[in-house]
Amino acid sequence: MVFAGGGWCARFMQRHGSGLNFVLLVLAYILYLAVGAGIFSAIELPYEGELRRELREARRDFLGNNTCVSDARLEELLARALEASNYGVSVLGNETSRNWDFVSSLFFTSTVLTTTGYGHAVPLSDLGKAFCIFYSLIGIPITLFFLSATVERLVVLVTRRPISYFHRRWAMSRSRLAVLHAACLSLVMAVLFLFIPAWIFVTLEENWNFLDSLYFCFISLTTIGLGDYVPGETHSKGANPHPHLYRLGITVYLLLGLVWILVVMETCCELPQMKLLRQKFYQENVRELDSETTNIIDRDHLNEQMTDIPDHMTLDQLPAISSVSEQADNLRQNNTSVPYTPASGAAVNGNLR
Repeated sequence: MVFAGGGWCARFMQRHGSGLNFVLLVLAYILYLAVGAGIFSAIELPYEGELRRELREARRDFLGNNTCVSDARLEELLARALEASNYGVSVLGNETSRNWDFVSSLFFTSTVLTTTGYGHAVPLSDLGKAFCIFYSLIGIPITLFFLSATVERLVVLVTRRPISYFHRRWAMSRSRLAVLHAACLSLVMAVLFLFIPAWIFVTLEENWNFLDSLYFCFISLTTIGLGDYVPGETHSKGANPHPHLYRLGITVYLLLGLVWILVVMETCCELPQMKLLRQKFYQENVRELDSETTNIIDRDHLNEQMTDIPDHMTLDQLPAISSVSEQADNLRQNNTSVPYTPASGAAVNGNLR
């Protein structure tokens, strides 16, 4: 009875393994969301309470020092200032507003079409809101197509060709070489598009420290775009003498950085290990590996076996591996499914002879 139950469990796991793995993946993701929410709440809630207390004290002090201003009038002024701030118009330094000149509008369209969406500048008019819907409806698919075509060409240049070249030159395992290449590419991307730009923003933005700048770069290039930090929003003309050129440079940086982020992600997704991992969560009818991944794994496994052969053994002393025709004959005779083993070594020499 125990063995029957164990056999039923084994058959059930074999039949519904991918579905159970997917359920576990969903539960793990929900748990990750809950853990993140709990940690953020524990970290940020005390700061929010402190800020609320400071604002209440500042308001009380202002009303106490300016008895001619009523609480209702102050409430009305603050509400109007906050509403304007939500539309990208600040009550501070209003004369330096540059939200909708051409360069700023170009920055806005780039953040909209890449779905970054800082939210610091939004259409004010009904016509602008309607055009934003129409423009995004057409522009976002075009942007995704443009990015996919660009990333595909770059992946060939910076990933597939280098891996093939060094695989032939060094005779190194292709899967291990792919992992090493992905790690190096990620490191280069982090230096060029995260750390160096963060250092540049520290020197240009007077109120940002390095963590603020690094935070902005990461939030922007991952298209999260919270909008709490937006470069070029300083109200001092002396601190930013060329605002249009600065905003244009930021636009170019965001587009290039997004492309390279996608290149790194595509490189990581093409790793044979990642493909094997994804297969564990697919439906049964699509769980078979593609031919490229299968060939990579077979070649790496064969190379590892060849490297384990003692030096004193010759080619003729290697264990024979059945050829394709022999495996096909066995298949027809036994009417069973046998995994294909690539022919090499002595078997190849025997077939040629």
